[in-house]
Amino acid sequence: MQEGLYIVLISIHGLIRGDRLELGRDADTGGQTRYIVELAKALAAHPRVAQVDLVTRLIPDAKVSPDYAQPIERIGDRARIVRLACGPRRYLRKEVLWPYLDVFADELLRHLRQCGRMPDVIHSHYADAGYVGCRVAGWLGVPLVHTAHSLGRVKRQRLLAQGSKPEAIEEQFHFTTRIEAEEQTLASAALIIASTHQEVEEQYRLYDQYDPARMVVIPPGVDTSRFYPAPVPADLPFRKELRRFLVEPEKPFIFCLSRPVPRKNVAALLHVYGTDPFLQERANLLLVLGNRTDISKMEASPRQVLTELLLLVDRYDLYGKVAYPKTHTSDEVPNLYRLAAQQRGVFINPALTEPFGLTLIEAAACGLPVLATADGGPQEILHHCQNGLLFNPLDLEAMRSALHQAFESESQWQTWADNGLKGVQAHYSWRSHVEMYLHALDQLAEKSVLPVLSVQRQPAQYQSNKLPTTLTRNRLLTLERLLISDIDNTLIGDRPALERLLALLQRRPEMGFGVATGRHLELTLEVLEEWGVPIPDVLITSVGSEIHYGPHLVPDTSWQQHISYRWEPQRVRDTLADVAGLTLQPPENQRSHKISYNVDTTVLPSITPVLRLLRQQKLHCRPIFSHNQFLDILPLRASKGDALRYLALKWGYPLQKLLVAGDSGNDEQMLTGNTLAVVVGNHSPELEKLRDRPHIYFAKGHYAQGILEAIEHYGF
Repeated sequence: MQEGLYIVLISIHGLIRGDRLELGRDADTGGQTRYIVELAKALAAHPRVAQVDLVTRLIPDAKVSPDYAQPIERIGDRARIVRLACGPRRYLRKEVLWPYLDVFADELLRHLRQCGRMPDVIHSHYADAGYVGCRVAGWLGVPLVHTAHSLGRVKRQRLLAQGSKPEAIEEQFHFTTRIEAEEQTLASAALIIASTHQEVEEQYRLYDQYDPARMVVIPPGVDTSRFYPAPVPADLPFRKELRRFLVEPEKPFIFCLSRPVPRKNVAALLHVYGTDPFLQERANLLLVLGNRTDISKMEASPRQVLTELLLLVDRYDLYGKVAYPKTHTSDEVPNLYRLAAQQRGVFINPALTEPFGLTLIEAAACGLPVLATADGGPQEILHHCQNGLLFNPLDLEAMRSALHQAFESESQWQTWADNGLKGVQAHYSWRSHVEMYLHALDQLAEKSVLPVLSVQRQPAQYQSNKLPTTLTRNRLLTLERLLISDIDNTLIGDRPALERLLALLQRRPEMGFGVATGRHLELTLEVLEEWGVPIPDVLITSVGSEIHYGPHLVPDTSWQQHISYRWEPQRVRDTLADVAGLTLQPPENQRSHKISYNVDTTVLPSITPVLRLLRQQKLHCRPIFSHNQFLDILPLRASKGDALRYLALKWGYPLQKLLVAGDSGNDEQMLTGNTLAVVVGNHSPELEKLRDRPHIYFAKGHYAQGILEAIEHYGF
């Protein structure tokens, strides 16, 4: 096996490529994009790292560069960008990616099998990648590291404080889905990497799964091979662009570089500049706000921001004093910082909220003093660098005062510039970031935070002293495809149809058969015997918390070990003991990794309070509500869907070789993703939301007849 660490980074949304980053093109292509690319390169340059894969979405859309349609892009000797199919061909904003993330997770699992090596760590970036990361890391039994970049609860809170309507922001940003994914990720992650202490102490504290013991602050680095002080050539092409806007282009700049979104608060800066003769006399205002061709054809948010800015320029008659170029490249950005520094200007970040503020350390690395919002990252950056001033972004007079101070003293400007250069070298280099990162991974290994997922059958290139290779003789080794069906109301219910299905399976020895059910093993065997069903090749029972293999019902003890991670059944029972409307089912329905309740919906019409209570108690579990009357509490890693994917990985089945059948809510995760799936005609209403999902066939036939219909539909 190759020496050194194999690290998988996941960053799904936005436009990601190795160079010429299109920063500011839209709300999804900002600082996170640069952070993740530079992190991949910096990690791969370390001698302890053998390979870094930065996994993102494949985008074969003619409206964006063909670069984003390349499955593999090398960005270094030991680093590459891997692009996986996920959803439609067209480029999508992050808020509408959620329905496609199960497919992305399956594609990532397939990629890892093709690589021939288990990753040592999976590192997810942002909530959507966290959703994927906690699943894939759980399936593989490897540590999950997560970086949020921004948090849904914080953003929602601030939008509401600004007067936004809850219904409107929910429709636009899908906060409920995002926050649920963030909670699951925080529960699953072995390590959370934050950029600032404020992020840990104030922002993550809003979450039920807040656990500072699993959090570490590692500030991002800056690429000092690109960002450094240097004279700017007189023939710099961007100088010509600025002369189109400015009457006196040699004056100092108040330089603002950001995406055109309301949170960046650029309109407030224009109000201050437009009402201040002193600032207009001393400096020009340079606004570099992404790239645009036609404002009227942009998405609503940037269109609104840019339109407001143009109206303010006109209101205050700032023509000749404000530059707002339509385009720029990422390669031009270092020279823009240098030009502003050369002309004794200042960089300003007036954002309402700023989790970190990568542009601040880029500016500092080029010798440009900074003024910034007194929030999050800027507070710690200026504390370390002492290279400017903070201000309240909601207080226009405070912003005005900071700008005045920046231009009142030449000696103060020079002190700030010198301090920034020293501070970046001391606190914000990628070399120091990677050393802290690897040290944090070493501590995870020492703590043994995750049980190793043992794999009984693996190709030789997967084998290591950490992964047992005991061969279990089983029909699964020789099968080409596998049918997995729920039992109640899916497999059984129509005896003639079931007999036709069993006869078909007998005629096709290359097709295996398994069941996935909420019943425990003993009840499963009873009902199968009652209906004349032979022991299946695999039995996933107790809502996915147990796996057994036929014909001898051999238990999969590795699966039990895997899902035992942070499972505290007694604490679950104690927490829910006094909840009105919940009644424990009989003892025979309780298992070591499943706690089952009956739900009286007249008393407890929604299980949301139950979910909240479990989170508040820091319980790492998965509640599954089905048939509008049953609630099963499982370990966080257990479900029918997770068991199914573990099974496919373990026995080497492509997910497209699995056909799964179900009828109710506890089948949902099993039905979604890259498997072929059928929802039988007599399904519960809770599955109607899956009707438009890919690879899910809604049969007209009920019970086993629906399965037969799907076999014909898929040519299975």
